[in-house]
Amino acid sequence: MDYKNILVYQEEGIGVIKMNRPEVRNALDARSHREIEDALNQWEEQEEIQAIAFIGEGEKSFAAGADIRQLKLKDAHDALLPGLSGVCQKIENSSKVTIAAINGFALGGGCELALSCDIRIAAEHAKIGLPELNLSIIPGGGGTQRLARIVGKGRALHMILTGEIVTAQKAELIGLVSTVVPMEELWKTVVEYVNKIARKGPLALKLAKMVVNQGFDTDLKTALMLEKFAQAILFNSEDKKEGVEAFLEKREPVFKGK
Repeated sequence: MDYKNILVYQEEGIGVIKMNRPEVRNALDARSHREIEDALNQWEEQEEIQAIAFIGEGEKSFAAGADIRQLKLKDAHDALLPGLSGVCQKIENSSKVTIAAINGFALGGGCELALSCDIRIAAEHAKIGLPELNLSIIPGGGGTQRLARIVGKGRALHMILTGEIVTAQKAELIGLVSTVVPMEELWKTVVEYVNKIARKGPLALKLAKMVVNQGFDTDLKTALMLEKFAQAILFNSEDKKEGVEAFLEKREPVFKGK
């Protein structure tokens, strides 16, 4: 695909997807959605890619939400299309670890994209929020559901109903982001996270993501059974044998994803 709204490249085993519309604060339009989905498919197929990271061009904005010029033309039919919601579901269900490197404003759709990632790391100057009600619409890319699951129903309602845009520091306090670092250390921190994760068993990583994501939306009894089934698969894996032997022999394990 000929990318116009994003930059796609590989760096240190990380598949990078960079929103690249700085003239509109990296706003996400319909073409951006298609390009991000295509890039995700590309990285999913490459075994050497350990993680997929999202970041915005420049130091002002991660992604400042939907393109208001396109939003003006949307009707009820458009709201029922996959759109950003479909992209976010693909990110959430990725077999790779996904990281949002929030390098500035993450508003509306940009916030929703970050919410769909496994890990969120914010630069100190970043600001995050879902201000859609100011336009008499609601977050439509999964924000009403993922924000509540991450920070709790009460906090999510407060942010959505008031349109509050929180600082990176407050986002860390309420559990919206994992870590806050100076801008100059943002990418270094992403690489450190990926390097730490890459040392884990790849099959265990995939199953851990699956159990957390699928179990979260079901009852505890069913979720615990999912956990049991995943553990059963891992107990019979070559990687589990290698992990235990490496630990006992005081050496680094060599996992094969089997």
